[in-house]
Amino acid sequence: MFLRSFCILIFCAPLVAGQPAAPALPDRVTIDQAVKEAVEKNLGLLAEKYNLSIADARIITARLRPNPVFSAGLDYQDILGTGFRNDPNNNAGPPEYNFRTDFVLERGRKREQRIEVADNARSVAQLQFLNSTRTLLMDVQSAFIDLLLAKESLALARENLKAFESIVDVNTSRVRAGDLAKVELVRSQVAALQFRNAVRQAESKLRVASNRLQALMGRRLLSLNFDVAGELRRETSPVTVADVRTKALELRPDLLALTRDQARSQADLRLQIAQGKVDYTVGTQFHHQFGNGHGNSMGFFFSAPLPVFNKNQGEIERARQEGLQIQAKIRALQNDISTEVENAYQQYATAKDLLESFEKDMLAQARDVRETTLYSYRRGEASFVELLDAQRAFNDTMQGYNEARAEYARSLYLIDSISGKAVNP
Repeated sequence: MFLRSFCILIFCAPLVAGQPAAPALPDRVTIDQAVKEAVEKNLGLLAEKYNLSIADARIITARLRPNPVFSAGLDYQDILGTGFRNDPNNNAGPPEYNFRTDFVLERGRKREQRIEVADNARSVAQLQFLNSTRTLLMDVQSAFIDLLLAKESLALARENLKAFESIVDVNTSRVRAGDLAKVELVRSQVAALQFRNAVRQAESKLRVASNRLQALMGRRLLSLNFDVAGELRRETSPVTVADVRTKALELRPDLLALTRDQARSQADLRLQIAQGKVDYTVGTQFHHQFGNGHGNSMGFFFSAPLPVFNKNQGEIERARQEGLQIQAKIRALQNDISTEVENAYQQYATAKDLLESFEKDMLAQARDVRETTLYSYRRGEASFVELLDAQRAFNDTMQGYNEARAEYARSLYLIDSISGKAVNP
């Protein structure tokens, strides 16, 4: 068994060595790199892309013409033993064979109408794929922000833990020197344990955010060393709701897909009207008789169905109603887009005001209160409860500030996505 495995390894090694190795995926990416990799490798988007190939195949089908029909026949064959072939007084027969070809002549420009419907359907599929890309970009950008926020939260938790561990060390020395009651040491140790748990929770959230971003990027093997580079997006250029609404109504691929689908529906209506027109069938036949006499002849045929009952009324009405339905969907989506724009702008304005409030009023005050209380506590002028309250207030302020920065960055990406700018730069 060992010899067999060794031989397989020896013979397969040159084949494996001759294959080009797959390029290693970077463990540290920027947001642009994350978006590019997601567009190229996201499994859901790759599955959606097959709709374009399916639409191309339907165009090929629409361009095909009806096949001609070939027929061959043998008539009056003396297979029952009557013997009329050799009896000149028997008027039965004579035996004959024939070959016939029929051609269908499509009327109403059916082929051109089929091609137009298939071309419009392909455009709809392309715009729907673009809209799926828009949604994916927003998911990747949001996941990237979540990962940056998780990193900030972990750094803050570790900073708090380090601060309280230093307090525990100081209190331990003071208890040994008899300058501090042991209960104060226990309180500081309990607080340090709480901050240690906060670090573990922050590490867990960081791992979850990392896994989610890697999954959106299409990575099947999740790396423990994966990291992101860059800062949270911050722009000072003003955003107006009217400008966002105008761009959204012009650029949103889902709205453009419905508009193109309306053109497809109109082409489908024309096709169904054309389908109601009957097609003609023309044919030619070569006929040969043999037996007591020989003779060759040609025949010509024409046939057409009589449109007495079926004039394709149902499909024509279906196409009309489908066109009305698409018009209603367009109006509904336009209304939804206007609502999305209003909500996104409100989210942007609120996040911007909250972030400015943190930076203008709260950050410096929370930091000064913590530093002052820590200095007073070490001098014995402040209680541990006051120090703990100051530390928690600082922690809440910094966490709120980080979340405000993340929410502001997320609102900027949301406006780009809603306006269609993300996929139409």
